[in-house]
Amino acid sequence: MDQMHVEGDLDLDQTLYSEAEIVTRLKEMATQIESDYEGKDLLLVGVLKGAVMVMADLARSLDRHVEMDWMAVSSYGSGTQSSGVVRILKDLDTDLSGRHVLIVEDIIDTGLTLSWLITNLRSRGPASVEIATLLRKPEAQRMDVDVKYVGFDIPNAFVVGYGLDYDERYRNLRCIGTLSPHVYS
Repeated sequence: MDQMHVEGDLDLDQTLYSEAEIVTRLKEMATQIESDYEGKDLLLVGVLKGAVMVMADLARSLDRHVEMDWMAVSSYGSGTQSSGVVRILKDLDTDLSGRHVLIVEDIIDTGLTLSWLITNLRSRGPASVEIATLLRKPEAQRMDVDVKYVGFDIPNAFVVGYGLDYDERYRNLRCIGTLSPHVYS
């Protein structure tokens, strides 16, 4: 789905990043990841559902073999604010002992969910745990989270597209845009 399908409904206030800009940035991140993990086995851990598009394009941009696994955690209901309560909806199938783990996220806003996730994964004995995210909202952060790879820093606005949703809508939008408040208010 491209932006013309939602802009006609006035659901987006503005487009922040086009599909081409996103793919280009993910390729740049992949180049850095390849360099940093040269000679090491790498396990990408995608955070469902939002990171599906990011993880797919990041993995395809890597010129190396990687393993992938998925975890689903939730601190959102159908609203636009983090609840701060984290639930595991789907756990990993892979043993992390001695593994180099790269968590792949779509967005980091408050950092509450990710802080919890990092603690949880580090307790499983990996060699390392790092984070790659397509988007980060520095103004919204309430927990200090060390993110090694950041695609774009964005303003503290509600965004959708490229895996990001509002009430399970807009995930397949090829760009990232700010959602008009009339949609969620």
